Order: sequence, then structure tokens, then C-alpha cells
Amino acid sequence: MTGFVPPPYPYDRLGGLVDLAGAHEGGAVDLSVGTPCDLPSAAVLDALAHAGSPHRYPPSVGTEPLRTSVAAWFDRRLGVGVRPTELAACIGSKEFVAGLPHWLRLRTPERDTVLYPEVSYPSYAMGATLAGCRAVPVAVDDEWRLDLSGIDPADAARALCLWSNTPGNPAGGLDDLVAVAEWGRSNGVPVFSDECYVEFTWDGAPRGSVALPGRTILEAGTDGVVAVHSLSKRSNLAGLRVGFYAGDPELVGFLSEVRKHAGFMVPGPAQAAGVAALDDDDHVVAQRDRYHSRLRRMQSVLEGMGLHAPFPGGGFYLWVPAPEGDAWGLARRLAEQLGIVVSPGEFYGDARPGFVRVALVQPDEAMALVEARAAAL
Repeated sequence: MTGFVPPPYPYDRLGGLVDLAGAHEGGAVDLSVGTPCDLPSAAVLDALAHAGSPHRYPPSVGTEPLRTSVAAWFDRRLGVGVRPTELAACIGSKEFVAGLPHWLRLRTPERDTVLYPEVSYPSYAMGATLAGCRAVPVAVDDEWRLDLSGIDPADAARALCLWSNTPGNPAGGLDDLVAVAEWGRSNGVPVFSDECYVEFTWDGAPRGSVALPGRTILEAGTDGVVAVHSLSKRSNLAGLRVGFYAGDPELVGFLSEVRKHAGFMVPGPAQAAGVAALDDDDHVVAQRDRYHSRLRRMQSVLEGMGLHAPFPGGGFYLWVPAPEGDAWGLARRLAEQLGIVVSPGEFYGDARPGFVRVALVQPDEAMALVEARAAAL
């Protein structure tokens, strides 16, 4: 076969670890993939069940109620004003991330490079590869923040975009989003800020009279920047595929028109559920408390095994350095001793492979099972 051969999907490589973990009574506890396992809110399920007109094509940019709810959410939860005309829906955030380089190259065909954090969600690099572009990693510092000073000017001159991810996956780092936006504007590079974990930000004091849960790049204005969000994490709606992007009117307008021609549409009932999710903050606060508790509990388990498990700045992952840098060895040890499945660091780039990522997505009953296994060691 000639041409592009897709590499193995990272999580498909974990079969051996699943078998080891599954030997425990009670079976494997899968902490490898960041898929939420808690139930959506009752209001979301009710809206999904009673959504009308599923036989009609929904608007590609999102229904007016969805876009109105997104704009209200930005104002209420992140403290920024976004007009409904400056935002659009996407089918979750992953398809947007993976497809963006293809669309941007149509807009700027003389450019061919995607800049992204060297330790990050693999879809940033894969999106570039699938579009026939150069995937160029940007160094991160010891706190897992983008080191903008390390970007080669020659790469910046060829860049279709720069990706930021805050809070970051896998390490939970928090970029200085104002500095990221300013770098993009100074270098003529559109910045896309993946903020799907923003409501699970742990570091930083509350801002203003209302305790805002995190930061968005839109605080720096919309010129040249786009914020990307998803309901998969905040509202446990990964299966419904509801996301949205907002920011620079020209970029949002171009992308929404191209995506309209390509037939990208969030199903109508999913959009109705999205409205219910965005209008309800209480279920997110409850989910935030669950994740914070699970992170602390797993941190205690791992440190009881003699491992260093730093608490993240945000997100629901622990990014754990492996003894002697042997990530696969640590993953096997955790499967054998605790019956958990975790992800080796090489899944998130070649720069810092000697870590494992532990996703605290399983219900509290599973967390109690892991704690009991740790106590029996």
C-alpha cells in the first residue's frame, strides 16, 4: 500500500494492560481514556427526550437557542461578552481540532504549519498530518505552559495556527492566554485556544464579585483568536457531540461557511440538550467537586505507593512521573497491583515520554475499589 498509513490509535495499544488489570476481582478500572462516566443531569436528559423536529436539518452554525445559551454562558461563567454572530457549533471539539488545518489551508494556501504544545492531546498533531501539513511542537516549561520564546521565526512565518490548551491535557498546565494572544497577533498567526476543561480549573483565586471558574483567551479580545469548547467534559455529554467555537468574526465566519458546505451539523436533539446543559451551572459545580475529590483520593493512593503525583492546575488527570522514566513499566505495575489501566506518556508526544496519565473519570464506586486494592498491598 502506498500513501498515508494511519498509525495505531494510541488507546488500541493498551490491550495487554487491560488483560493484566482485568485479572483482579471486580475487573479492570479503566483510567486511560478521558471519557466521562457520570450521568448527565436530569434536565439534559429531559430536553433530549422531548426535542422536536428530529427529521429536519438543523442549522450548521447552531440553532438560535443554542447560540444564545453559549453567549450567555460566556458572559456568566467566563466574564466575556460574545455576540451570537461571533460563535458557531461544532460536532464536539475533536472533529474541529482534527479538521481545522484542512480548512485553514484553504484560507491561506501559502502556509503549511500547525504549531501545538509538545506535550498535548494527540489530535493537534494528527490534524496537521491528515491535512498534509507540518506538525511542529512548541516547547513547554516545567509548569507545562507554552514557551513562546522557543518558536522558530521561520516556523511562525509558515504557521496556519498556534494551538493552546488550558487547562492542558495531559499535564494540567495553565498558559498565560493574554501572552499567547499577543504572540499570535504580533506574528500574524491565528491562535486557537482549546478550553474544554476550563470549568475544572483548580489554580488561581476567584475573580470579581462572582467566582469565575477559569480563564478564556477571549479576555484578551477576539482579534486573531478563537476559543474552542465542548460539553463532553463539563456536562458528561461526550456521546452527544456538542461543541462550539467563538472569537474573531472573520475566522468564525470563514470556518462556519466552509463547514456548512461540508455538511457538518450537530443533530437537532443534541442541540436542545446542549441548551439545557449550558443553562444549568449546578450540575457542573457538582461534577467539579467529584473530580476534585477523585484527584485527591488517587493522589493519596499513588503517593502511598512511593510515587510522586503532583496535583494539576486544572483538568481531571494526574500526570505522574515514572520511576527511571519507564512509563510502560509503571503502567504495568499499576495494572498488576491496582487493576487500573493508565496511558503511557508517549501518547502525548515524544518530548516527555517518562510519565503516565491517570484519568479520574470512573465513578466513586470504582475509586473505592482501587483504594481497597491499594490498602491490601
